[in-house]
Amino acid sequence: MTPRIWLSPPHMNGHEMKYIQEAFDTNWIAPIGPNIDAFENNLREYTGAKNVVALASGTAALHLALCVLGIQSGDLVLCQSLTFAASANPITYLNAIPVFIDSEPDTWNVCPDALENAIKHYQRIGKKPKAVICVHLYGMPCKILDIKSICEKYGLVLIEDAAEALGSEYEGQKLGTFGDLGIFSFNGNKIITTSGGGALVSSNQKYIEKARYLATQAREPVPHFEHKEIGYNYRMSNISAGIGRGQMEVLPERVLQRRRNFAVYKRHLGGVENIRFQEEPPAAFSNRWLTALLLSETSESVTPEKIRLALEARNIESRPLWKPMHLQPVFTKCEYWGGEVAENLFRRGLCLPSGSDLSESSIFEICEVISLTL
Repeated sequence: MTPRIWLSPPHMNGHEMKYIQEAFDTNWIAPIGPNIDAFENNLREYTGAKNVVALASGTAALHLALCVLGIQSGDLVLCQSLTFAASANPITYLNAIPVFIDSEPDTWNVCPDALENAIKHYQRIGKKPKAVICVHLYGMPCKILDIKSICEKYGLVLIEDAAEALGSEYEGQKLGTFGDLGIFSFNGNKIITTSGGGALVSSNQKYIEKARYLATQAREPVPHFEHKEIGYNYRMSNISAGIGRGQMEVLPERVLQRRRNFAVYKRHLGGVENIRFQEEPPAAFSNRWLTALLLSETSESVTPEKIRLALEARNIESRPLWKPMHLQPVFTKCEYWGGEVAENLFRRGLCLPSGSDLSESSIFEICEVISLTL
């Protein structure tokens, strides 16, 4: 069988070993150390974020974002529905209540109109939400200025889930830096990886200081172990941060490679009837973490699942778009605002292999399978 073409595999460049070896040579095999400090500085310089803390995962970063904002049991947190479960799960860690918001068809991200309608409703009944979690799906900037304006209008804090969007921009500003807090993920499938890991960023120094404190088991700065709050073991390891330092050296190149993938897919499939892609709105710059196609219509003879199975038969991995959170069994009792945009995207969409080391010949093979399936 031919080698498998994966959806989004890790792409090492060799620079990582230098920093990993330094950690071994100096015995910094711990969740503290010079690699962590340097990696946080790398992120600060690249994103323009004023304050950064490197953590064990993007999920941990979202959890801590909610913690430092004081989200408590019973609080309402509005969250994009079309996303990975990690965007919503941390809300439930605090016994807060997720409320899911539909997407808009331009960027496939949270719909500003549905968001504002939900906020107005809860204000009228005396249950003002506490925060909004927006997502930059597959690296595509959401309508971030509209979302931010709505949050400011109604006095809500904004958390940017930029887990998939490191390197993406809106009007020249890096995503993750528009909200009160932003998070990134460095999971093995992301545009750069630390094996597992994440980061929390903010212009508010106190937020990051509190997050760093909570991430180290809320240990007080005294010689003995003393704890006045419940903390978490959420810090990134010095080894993982070493991988991240090597990966940061090639991040601009990785963004260009992912964008090249999209351009090649668009060249081969852009003229095919029944297929369209997630397009960049004006002023948006996507890292194109994943290229996803959308069938303009589906029938029994032409469905994303049929394409997925045809690709799988050729040992090529693809994946449906995220199943909306309001359709997930675990969240069936949660309220949802909007129409059927997110549901239709899930029903009609498919994510294609998008690794930064994907060859043009492999993309051509993928496109050939898709064309023959249609």
